[in-house]
This record gives sequence, C-alpha cells and structure tokens, in this order.
Amino acid sequence: MADKAGSTQKSAGRDGTALHTGPGIVPEVMQILKRTLYIQAAVWAAVGLPLASAPRFVLVTMFSQPGNQQFAWVRLVGLQALGLAMLMVLVGHRVHELWWWSWAFALVTGGMAAVAVLNSAFGLSAHESSVLWWIFSGIGLAFAFGLLYGLLMASQEQPIPQ
Repeated sequence: MADKAGSTQKSAGRDGTALHTGPGIVPEVMQILKRTLYIQAAVWAAVGLPLASAPRFVLVTMFSQPGNQQFAWVRLVGLQALGLAMLMVLVGHRVHELWWWSWAFALVTGGMAAVAVLNSAFGLSAHESSVLWWIFSGIGLAFAFGLLYGLLMASQEQPIPQ
C-alpha cells in the first residue's frame, strides 16, 4: 500500500510472491483485466458515439436494418454505451483496488452477448440482415470471456475485500 508520502510497499499475494502495489503499479495478472476493460471501453465509445449521433445512417445505411423504427431508443443506447465506457476506464485506472467491480461489466456483457446470439439465430425476419447481430454476438462473447478470465486471474491474486 502507499503511505502518505506516496511510496510503495510490498505485500504478499496468495502464493506468497511479493506484490508491489502503489500508485500506477498493477500486478501482472491484473493487466489482463485492465487491458480488457480499456479495449472494451474503446469499442463501446466507438460504437456509442455514432449510434447516439447518427443512428439511421449506422443501422439502415451501413447494416441494412429496417428503417421503419423509432431511433430515439438507439440514441439512448448509444449514450448508455458512452457512459459504460467511461465507467470501464475509471475501474481500469484503479483495477488493483476495484477489480471486483468488473463483475458488473461481465454480467452486462454476457447478457448482451446472449441476447445478440439468440436474436441472430432465431429473432430476425426473412428480409433482415443478420450481419450486424453476428458481429455484435462475436464481439460480446469475446469481451465476456476476456472479462471472466481477467476476473479469474485477479481473484486468485487478490481476494475480494471484506
């Protein structure tokens, strides 16, 4: 832990190896979770901004989705994606202390991936393109597995605080 002067101290992990903790120092196993959070935040921000600002162009023009829908809901989803991305970055910055907060991201990401897979397989009408939904499914599953693996590694190194 860091003292008031900002120096770092050593503490022991579960396996007895020394961990260097302090400002800006993240144990190696936590790097997996931190990288996953940052990459997912970048993707959600990159997807959220166009959905919030130009939903018709993204959905109808780029991905051939039906154009007879109300796009206010899509704009709201885009704004939520931007907010979620910001929270992921905040947790990523303090991952050595707040790694267990990532369970919320894993739950949301896994749920979104499940909905996307089910919609891709069973929910589309004959004239709807499934490309967008399969892309969403693949990316969602990859992030869900990345978060779960990072959480597994982090929990072995540092148990949930009590």
